[in-house]
Amino acid sequence: MQLTDQFTVSEDVVVREVSGELVLLDLNSGQYFGLDAVGARIWELLADGLRDLNAICDQIENEFDAPRERIEADLIALATQLQEQALIAAKAA
Repeated sequence: MQLTDQFTVSEDVVVREVSGELVLLDLNSGQYFGLDAVGARIWELLADGLRDLNAICDQIENEFDAPRERIEADLIALATQLQEQALIAAKAA
């Protein structure tokens, strides 16, 4: 996975806010996934499909107090997990 990658969100994902956390439901598997505030913001930025991971990293760095290296690592880890669960897919170049 590269910071220049862009993604689309699966149409089979339902998203709701529950008790200050974003909950994703995969309609195909029936699995729920919970995202904290940073994860929820990353999801919002991924979902619009307009930004690559580098631009998302820039936005998160502007909004949250964390070192760039940690943001990049956490962003790639989350995007990888979401992709492995088929909640997002890489956009065709």
